[in-house]
Amino acid sequence: MKVYGVIMAGGGGTRFWPVSRNDKPKQFLNLSGKNAMVVEAALRLARVADKDDIFVVTNKKTAQATMDLTKGILKDDHILGEPAARNTAACIGYAAMEIVKKYEDGIMVIVPSDPFIKDEEKFALVLSKAVYAAEETDKLVTVGIKPTFPSTGYGYIKYNADDDNVAKEVYEFVEKPDLETASDYVESGEYAWNSGMFIWKASTILKYFEKLLPDIYSCLLKIGDAMGTENEKQVLEEIYPQIPKISIDYGIMERADSVLMLEGDFGWNDVGSFDAFDQIHKKDDNGNVVLATAAVLESEDNVLYSTQDGHLIATLGIKDLVVAHTPDVTLICAKDKAQDIKLFTEKLTSDGLEKYL
Repeated sequence: MKVYGVIMAGGGGTRFWPVSRNDKPKQFLNLSGKNAMVVEAALRLARVADKDDIFVVTNKKTAQATMDLTKGILKDDHILGEPAARNTAACIGYAAMEIVKKYEDGIMVIVPSDPFIKDEEKFALVLSKAVYAAEETDKLVTVGIKPTFPSTGYGYIKYNADDDNVAKEVYEFVEKPDLETASDYVESGEYAWNSGMFIWKASTILKYFEKLLPDIYSCLLKIGDAMGTENEKQVLEEIYPQIPKISIDYGIMERADSVLMLEGDFGWNDVGSFDAFDQIHKKDDNGNVVLATAAVLESEDNVLYSTQDGHLIATLGIKDLVVAHTPDVTLICAKDKAQDIKLFTEKLTSDGLEKYL
């Protein structure tokens, strides 16, 4: 069965403000030092699916920018623009309907646009095995990341660690735990981090939509019926904003009767906020990650990042801070508050400073 890649690229990346903006969200940024995150995701996924069979689902407002970034890599008509942000269930259902209606069926390999993957060969090997499991079993398959520390920022998957099969039975999905619980999970050896990667037949996931999310399924059917007709765009614009907001995890994965998981150990990091740079970039002798022109004196364990050539960041006697500079905004915050940077979305809106978002 043909393999189709699907990259989810509709997020706003608000934890990376002010570098990430409404018109240039996180997936368009070069955070790893290699390329824009969505381009890295496409090239990585091309190890599993043909480039001509890879889709990107993104916000309608950023669809053209996505086409420009992936020009020569992906087909323009494979960049699917969502008229409204409706969470991951709608995103995945839209892509599944596109594949079923226009290409009959296929194995979907669905990945987020913005994680960092250190070992791309191992990544491709795990996903290839997941494709085989999805085709042979007709079950929902996901990839769990082998935890390296008791993270409280990730969801967890409990699975049958004694299962000798490559694709192991999933017992439950668990939301972000507290530190004590996360430590117990890691010590038990029965839990993996939830990577947000999914592998299944397009027809299979649509059956789950019909069974578990009938309201969303009815919307997808209307959109699907219009696909390939002159009314496709009009129907999409009218129906898509009506789709209920829910994640694929809440809506289907936690309620499905049979889910399999393959364990991934390929240097994964979701690069969720500036403090993640500690894991994906080299540090200087004092523990600073410096991605800028900088003069650093008596400063330790900081993240210094700038998008503006020729701008110097100078630090003296600071510790555990994030300093992020753009042409119109400079952010300074405690590194342990990096997860809360998204709060500026509300603060700037209430203060009438939306132009900086």
